[in-house]
Amino acid sequence: MSYVEMPGAKVPIRMWADPASVEEGALQQLRNVATLPWIKGLAVMPDVHYGKGATVGSVIAMQGAVCPAAVGVDIGCGMSAVRTSLTANDLPGDLSRLRSKIEEAIPVGRGMHDSAVDPAGFHGFATAGWDDFWGRFDGIADAVKFRAERAGKQMGTLGSGNHMIEVCLDQADSVWLMLHSGSRNIGKELAEHHIGVAQKLPHNQGLIDRDLAVFVSDTPQMAAYRNDLYWAQEYAKYNRAIMMALLKNVVLKEFKKAKPTFGTEISCHHNYVAEERYEGMDLLVTRKGAIRAGSGEYGIIPGSMGTSSYIVKGLGNEKAFNSASHGAGRRMSRNAAKRRFSVRDLEEQTRGVECRKDSGVLDEIPGAYKNIDQVMDQQRDLVEVVAKLKQFICVKG
Repeated sequence: MSYVEMPGAKVPIRMWADPASVEEGALQQLRNVATLPWIKGLAVMPDVHYGKGATVGSVIAMQGAVCPAAVGVDIGCGMSAVRTSLTANDLPGDLSRLRSKIEEAIPVGRGMHDSAVDPAGFHGFATAGWDDFWGRFDGIADAVKFRAERAGKQMGTLGSGNHMIEVCLDQADSVWLMLHSGSRNIGKELAEHHIGVAQKLPHNQGLIDRDLAVFVSDTPQMAAYRNDLYWAQEYAKYNRAIMMALLKNVVLKEFKKAKPTFGTEISCHHNYVAEERYEGMDLLVTRKGAIRAGSGEYGIIPGSMGTSSYIVKGLGNEKAFNSASHGAGRRMSRNAAKRRFSVRDLEEQTRGVECRKDSGVLDEIPGAYKNIDQVMDQQRDLVEVVAKLKQFICVKG
């Protein structure tokens, strides 16, 4: 579909979704964002749903300002994927051992490594810039410095919620490794700290929603936020790279006879800020639950723990600020999913997938998410499909 344009106070709201299918709370959030004095454009992805301040699935372009809540609290959250040389014929009949080995290698939920990881011996991990990255930790907000040890131990860990590690097959029966995670607790701490700072600034008093508080250019508060933001985005990227290296090590050990090799890794943020230029303006573009989909750029759009995911290539649609959805998007809240579905429903909806099938992940049941194939159909002018993946192992926190 092409986009539907709805009127907004300062800019039109371009929606790659049927407005009738979007809950009123999310529509009101979009109208609120369109009132911000600094806004220059707003694009809405087909996975849009209610969030804090700004909806998940929105791309907000502002000039001289950035809204921390329009980035999200999991700064730099995103996806990584890689195709292996393995095929369906290499897989064992019992997948439980492989899942267990992945869970042993990569801490999930609130788990963390016993000590900070040393990536020097990891398969395929580029260590260039690693020491410089950690050296910059001293420059982030004092309010979260006490998290230093935890940040080190959480590097290379999955987390919980919709974060996952999957082993998948594409339609040619090639095995793929895929994972979803972000900047862990340190990113959340930084985000919440800066949102609190922004809400107290004079220029944000009287906003239609205090969660839309912004930082403006050429101020010490903006400089401090951007410093911490970019550090957290880098943390998230390293976190996924470490996990992928750990995952590759598991695969190498478990499939020694097949001698697996790995293709080029695809990695993309979907909660982040980028400096981009549109219509002659230098803008700060926040993608909250959206990936960059510039012409020829690879991205990953996952479904849920029982449905398909997609490797895509961007079409460079500037009306959408070169963006696409970050996934299927939730169609109900976590609490609503727990009320609506049972463990038996979860077992049925994840049939054929080696994964947790207990009440602890009931809020992640596929039925709580929108139809990924419909979401993909709604953004045919944003991305083209390179590969369609279906998981046979899914690890959740």
